[in-house]
Amino acid sequence: MLIERALCPFFNIEIVKNTDTIVFMKKIPELLAPAGTLDAFKTAVLYGADAIYAGLPGFSMRARAKIDVDGVKQGIEFAHAHGKKVYLAFNLFAHDTDFANMPRVAEIIKYLHPDALIVADAGVMMWVREHFPDMPLHVSTQANICSAASVKFWQNAGASLCVLAREVSHREFCSIREQCPDVKLEIFVHGAMCMAYSGRCLLSNYITGRPSNRGACAQLCRWKYDVILREVESGVEMPIDEDEHGAYIMNSKDLCLMPRLAEVLESNPDSLKIEGRNRSEYYVGSVTRAYRNAIDSWARDPEHFNPDEFMADLSVLESRGYTTAFFDGPLPDTAHNYQTTKSDSVYHAAGVITAVNSAPVGRGTAAPLAVTDGGGITLELRNEIRAGDEITFLLPHDKFTIKLDKIINAKNGDVLPKMSAGQGNALLIPRDIIPAQYLPQMQQYILAYKHK
Repeated sequence: MLIERALCPFFNIEIVKNTDTIVFMKKIPELLAPAGTLDAFKTAVLYGADAIYAGLPGFSMRARAKIDVDGVKQGIEFAHAHGKKVYLAFNLFAHDTDFANMPRVAEIIKYLHPDALIVADAGVMMWVREHFPDMPLHVSTQANICSAASVKFWQNAGASLCVLAREVSHREFCSIREQCPDVKLEIFVHGAMCMAYSGRCLLSNYITGRPSNRGACAQLCRWKYDVILREVESGVEMPIDEDEHGAYIMNSKDLCLMPRLAEVLESNPDSLKIEGRNRSEYYVGSVTRAYRNAIDSWARDPEHFNPDEFMADLSVLESRGYTTAFFDGPLPDTAHNYQTTKSDSVYHAAGVITAVNSAPVGRGTAAPLAVTDGGGITLELRNEIRAGDEITFLLPHDKFTIKLDKIINAKNGDVLPKMSAGQGNALLIPRDIIPAQYLPQMQQYILAYKHK
């Protein structure tokens, strides 16, 4: 069933229309998803993002994102064609040498036509206002906005939206919302947490030479550290024994506000942001899907909203464990994982659909995606698949599991006992093992996961 959404400004509600009825819902915030690749753009749209944010190499906090200018252009065009917005991250802290490159940046911005720019540097903001006076400006979390006074400062400087610092508690957000009713406010709801104050860290710069605040962080806070006692005169070194919590001393768990989502939504934010422009399309799609469905469920029936179902969807993702971080105020000691940086999930990505009813693999050669008699589903692998494995497909609003009795190589039809990921390896799933009710929903960029 196709669902159409439209805002009704007169009543401050959202109308959800289907072929049977019209349902009035509470107004809900924008769900903002990350995209570090063109595939992530398309996956975010498929799984329900209202808007997408992306960056460019050298000009944002994710300089190593695997997407170039033309890739971002294609992503923006794709998003706009589906009625979604795209915000371009331009939140570097600029040096004088960066301003010398601004004429080239201006040409890129004109070429891309984003819906807004995300900035953190006051000089960059002034430059944008001078050269793009009609461009909406969003102030990045890197600006450390923790108070209503800071919000008003940036609003007076020309910001249409402020992204609050992750250190802001829910109570503080409610106070800021009350004092700043006429500017949009955005908060992070999911993703990696930086151990430094709003990302202001120099560990990576100091140890590896990779500047953390210019998009090249080596994530030194995730490394394991030993403490060494050195006698000054002799130079003799002696390691200090660690206790059971003595290794990964700066390793934060990942932010997840799903358990508190009802409180978040009731406080009237304008945008909910998912962290992860360097993450895979599996992460982007899975997290976007979980929050999209949770937000819609709350909007339909706030009194009976239960986050457990959607939290279960997030539990299949690889993470460092979850924390609500500063939501209730000071950070609890349970917000860190002192044992390991490895994921505690027993699941991981299986693959992504690249074609339907087509044996050839690859997005550029995929056949039309209409489901007809014969053929099968091409699944490009993200991890090894063995005969007998069960894989679960994530549809935008549903999911189902199938068992693969045999592994069919999508390139040549060979039947194999197993297949590894990489080099475009893909398997062909016969359509007759897909439950009939789900076949019409199988399309490019649908994700699948499996037990490790």
